[in-house]
Amino acid sequence: MSKNFKLFLGISYLIILTSFLYLIFLYIDLNRLNEFAYYKEAQASIEKVISDNFYLNIIGFFIFSIVWVSLLGFGSPILLISGIFFGKWIGTILSVASISLGALLLYSIFNFFFKEYVKSLLEIRFSKYINIFKKNEFIYFFAFRLAGGFGIPFGLQNILPVIFNINKKNYFFGSLFGFIPIFFIWNTIGSGLNKFIKQSDEFSLIELILTKEIFIPVILFIFLAIVSIFIRKKIFDNE
Repeated sequence: MSKNFKLFLGISYLIILTSFLYLIFLYIDLNRLNEFAYYKEAQASIEKVISDNFYLNIIGFFIFSIVWVSLLGFGSPILLISGIFFGKWIGTILSVASISLGALLLYSIFNFFFKEYVKSLLEIRFSKYINIFKKNEFIYFFAFRLAGGFGIPFGLQNILPVIFNINKKNYFFGSLFGFIPIFFIWNTIGSGLNKFIKQSDEFSLIELILTKEIFIPVILFIFLAIVSIFIRKKIFDNE
């Protein structure tokens, strides 16, 4: 494992993170964060920017998401933003495709450069699952993604399969199809937030929570969490 390469990855991640935060705070007026009118103005501005250069923004967001995830970036902010920017349907398609590719790129990097290092850290802890994945790695990895990775941090979820030596094709399509339910929920919440800000004259937490575009996805999220527990106990822990 090259120290120079690790340094490159670390610096690249910091550059991406810093650039992302800079772009956010560049357009944020910290003195107006407690004003609901400020969020309505921001929503209108974002909507105009997206509509004026719709396909260019899609391409830019797609590329950024791939790079962000491949550098161990968090997944949930991307999902909310894609829902806010592009709506629940396009946002879901866009985030599922880009994050699946970004996760595959991250997996490929660690599988090639840091395989032994990852195994030394994680193989003993997750050794009981190695034989399970060997039975049908696509089905079990799909179930793992569908269950939200059992609450494991997203970056670690993407690296963990290194110890199972999962085929890249199975990794990609297991991620692609397994991500769809939870990503749709997150994008729907993002879209619901955008709609609430657009239609409301003042902020009300109760009204926000009871908005069907927020309330229904939250219920689905809870249901998916229960399904996640069931999958882990019945499919993985009982094997």
